[in-house]
Order: sequence, then C-alpha cells, then structure tokens
Amino acid sequence: MSDRLHRRRFVTTTAGLAAGLLSLPLRAQAPKFPSRPIKIVVAFPPGGLTDAYARMYADQLTTALGGSALVENKPGAGGILAIDAVAKSPADGHTLLMTTSGTVWQNRVLYSKLPYNLDKDLTPIAVFPSGPLVIAVSDKVPARNLQEFIAWARQNPCSMGTYAPGSLPHMVADQLNRSEGTKMQSVHYRGEAPMWIDVANGNVQIAVGSYQAFNTVSTRGVRALAVTGSYRSPKLPDVPTAMETGVTGRLFSLEGGLPLMAPAGTPEAVLQALSKVVVDGANTDRAAKLRENFAIPNKPKNLADTRADWDRDVPVWVKLAVDLGIKLD
Repeated sequence: MSDRLHRRRFVTTTAGLAAGLLSLPLRAQAPKFPSRPIKIVVAFPPGGLTDAYARMYADQLTTALGGSALVENKPGAGGILAIDAVAKSPADGHTLLMTTSGTVWQNRVLYSKLPYNLDKDLTPIAVFPSGPLVIAVSDKVPARNLQEFIAWARQNPCSMGTYAPGSLPHMVADQLNRSEGTKMQSVHYRGEAPMWIDVANGNVQIAVGSYQAFNTVSTRGVRALAVTGSYRSPKLPDVPTAMETGVTGRLFSLEGGLPLMAPAGTPEAVLQALSKVVVDGANTDRAAKLRENFAIPNKPKNLADTRADWDRDVPVWVKLAVDLGIKLD
C-alpha cells in the first residue's frame, strides 16, 4: 500500500470519527450557581431574630459562593406575602425564604385559603433554632410569676402581644384562654420591636418573644415570668420554664425555629450547597455571638437531619393548631 493511499485512509477515518463525535448529544452542563445575586425574603421587618439570621447568612453566602446575596424584608399578612413571593419564584436557588415555623407549619390550618401549597411549593434547607422564648409582662401587672399572672388574667381582661397572627405567642394566648380560663385578646404586630415597646408602655400587658428583643426593654418596665421550651434560657437562669411553673400544655414544651426555604424543585446540588453554608457558618465567631446574644444554645443541622426533623415535627405543630381550632380568615 502506497504512503499516499495510507494517508488518505487515515484522514478519511479521522474525519469520520470527528463527525461522529460531533453528532453525539453534548452532555448537559450544570448551570453555574449562583449565576446572579441571591435574594433572601424575610417575612418580618428588620430588628428581630429572623432578620438577624438572614443578614448573617447573606454575608456567609457571599463569602462562600461568590457573587452577592441580599435581604428583602417583606412583612405582613402573617408571613403570607413573603411566602407567596418565594413560592412563585424560579426553583433555582436564587430566591430564598426566611420566616418563623408558625407561618409555614400552622398557616395551613389557620387560614382556609392560601395562595400557595406549603407542601408542594416549598422545600426546607435548614431550621435555625430560636431557643426558649420569654414570657414577660408589663410592670403595671401585679404578678411575680406565671401562675399569679394566670390568676390575675382570669379576673382582668387583658392583651397579649404577638409578632404575627398564627405565631407561637398567638397560640399561647389561645391555649391559656382555653385551659386556664384567662381573658386575653391577641394583638398582632409586624415584628417584635414594636410589640415589646407597647409592653414597656403598658399598652399590652404580656408578650412572648426572643430574649434579645425582650432584653431591649427589660430595664424599662418589663418583667420576665417564664420561658417556653424544655430548658431554661442561658441568659435567664433564674427564670423557670412554663412547665416548671405548672403550665404543662404540650405547646409550652416545644421549641420553634426559623425555617430557611427554597421553591420546590430546586436542584438537589443547589440545596446541598446552600445547606453547607448554613452548617459551616454556624461554626463562625459571628454565628456564636448571635446565638449568645439571643440566648440560643443549639446550631442548625445539615440537610438530611433537617428533613428528618421536618417530617417528625410538622405533624405535631399542625395537630396543635387543629386542636386549638384557631381560624384567621
């Protein structure tokens, strides 16, 4: 075989192989994440624990993933406005929700009609623990402990401040009215700051909220009576849990949290990346300082553990809302 013929066959074969390779479908490349700024929609105004966690996480996302992340506060309608905005966003990880457990767990019971389906439209990434919540009264109330307040509130119609309709404080007020015969009217605020100011001014008699927000008025005429959850607040070691005072309803033993969520259908790799930033970020000095300021001893968990806790806890909270029979529409 001549060298010319050999070269001709080699070129022909090589060209055929190249053409065949070009005709094969190209393997889809996973889109770069993030490819634009990440927006965290917060269901409450600036100044509370939810907002503080969101702003810290936004900074951690910027450092860990590159690009930028920002916080958009969208309070109102018991968290529905913020949740709906995220539920209807593209499922690509660039729009996230930060809210309280009550707004996503109980709202499905508290409202007959919602513009989204909480089970189908959103998926959890992490739940930031909120720690024990403080039950505190105005100094104008002549009660030194929770049992004294209950006795007083049976005879004196009064108001309990809550940071959102359907929130844990709202359910606490309803539970005490039903089980203890108190006469409390819930007053809903857009966040904790204005709620605690009204307690300090005596406009409402009692409220339930985070330690940090309570602490801003703790020397201005507001007195802690108890905390929710199964353990005392690290910042208030002399303040008993509600259960220790004899109030034993299941609601008072639970610890809520602050879910970080994404639209359902967000790629698993993106959810894992977002979760990793949460877990890694929990070990930073800034996160430790935030937990110390808000008296929160626990850290958020990884994606697998978050999903397991979600499947275990959501039915409990939903049943509590069903049993209380509260309707907000």
